[in-house]
Amino acid sequence: MGLGENFDGNLPSGLPEHLARKRKLEIPMLTESEVVRHYTVLSQMNFGVDSGFYPLGSCTMKYNLKIAEQIADSAKACLLHPHQPEKMSQGTLRIMHELQDILCEIGGMDAVTLQPAAGAHGEFTGMAIARVFHEKNGEERTEVVMPDSAHGTNPASAAMAGYDVITIPSKDGKVDIEALASALSEKTAAFMLTNPNTLGIFETEVMEIARMVHDAGALLYYDGANFNAIMGKTTPGKMGFDIVHFNLHKTFGTPHGGGGPGAGPVGVVEKLAGYLPVPIVGKNENGYYMDRSMPDTIGKVQGYQGNWGVLLKAYIYIRLHGGQGLKEVSERAVLNSNYLKKRVEKIMDVPYPGVKKHEFVASARCMKDKGVRAFNIGKRLLDYGFHAPTVYFPQLVEEALMIEPTEDVSKASMDAYADALADICAEDAEFLAKAPYNTSVRQVDETEAAKKLILSYRMMEE
Repeated sequence: MGLGENFDGNLPSGLPEHLARKRKLEIPMLTESEVVRHYTVLSQMNFGVDSGFYPLGSCTMKYNLKIAEQIADSAKACLLHPHQPEKMSQGTLRIMHELQDILCEIGGMDAVTLQPAAGAHGEFTGMAIARVFHEKNGEERTEVVMPDSAHGTNPASAAMAGYDVITIPSKDGKVDIEALASALSEKTAAFMLTNPNTLGIFETEVMEIARMVHDAGALLYYDGANFNAIMGKTTPGKMGFDIVHFNLHKTFGTPHGGGGPGAGPVGVVEKLAGYLPVPIVGKNENGYYMDRSMPDTIGKVQGYQGNWGVLLKAYIYIRLHGGQGLKEVSERAVLNSNYLKKRVEKIMDVPYPGVKKHEFVASARCMKDKGVRAFNIGKRLLDYGFHAPTVYFPQLVEEALMIEPTEDVSKASMDAYADALADICAEDAEFLAKAPYNTSVRQVDETEAAKKLILSYRMMEE
């Protein structure tokens, strides 16, 4: 149609009448500059790894290298399609194949799948592998054992895989060997452990643990949540583990949070390689190809080969650092953790004395008498420009604050953080109860927010 002098500004929608929207949209008429400024201000109201110190223990928030982000966002990396013929995807397949081999070496494993979409997804994949392995051997094993210091998703992953979860107590912050011996039986499918554990303590009896688990006919599972502490020093393979998942965000600087795609590759020893999800990337005289020949595969756990963009960022991080660089990453992470611990233990309790690894757990229990909780301290830290640490986990520490500085934090930032904690702990309890004060959103009722979900603008209106 021609837009003549009688045009009233409305174009036909092309939709049948019964499909056309009847409700008028109340959209404000704004200029481009107003819209840009609005969303720029919104972005400045968020806190992220590029904003400041983010010591979120256990759920590590590492700085994301911008060169990795740029490469992964390039046309050559993101304008690909998983259905492209293998001969047109040789570069992509090569990177994935090399990443598989690198993770095998770093983890001391014999084979790796890149499919799982997150660390917890890797845990589920590992438990599924354990189930099929035991079934193939004609054994009905229904239990998975783990310590009370286990990473939080371990019991959920084991339960989702159909297992009964058996939790054993810790002793002096480490696995209670006697309790483990009592829990292991012909029903045990696996023992799940992260080393160092969530208290930042290295499990020095790990070789004895591995012997006990294997003598019981079970598998030893390594939760890679705390891998950032041991790179270049040892491997799960050397410690006797059979299955390991890698948290690429916690160890190799890929993005974390926001509900977006992640990656949690899983490595296994040789006897379990045939159970991996398919496909994995293979190599022969004709180049790289998708290998679907695993005889006892558990099947697919994710679409195609996994989250390619995340895998690429981890590959770049590893290549830029090299073997020696990754070793230095762990050394700096452990050094930073222990330096900050020394500062914090002058302010509040730090249970389980001694050298920690990548993280440590402080306790605000000494402040309960004056009415101050770990929750209050975490909220008040936001006013000082720091993200709160993980609070109330692990549960075996009363009023826990779980702090992990990672390797890329400066001494000045850690000093400022410790100074802020000292100031906060000296403040009035009534004042702290209403923190934060300087954030875009004041303290919310988290219980009410969890019970009354508002997930859309329409729900808010209603």
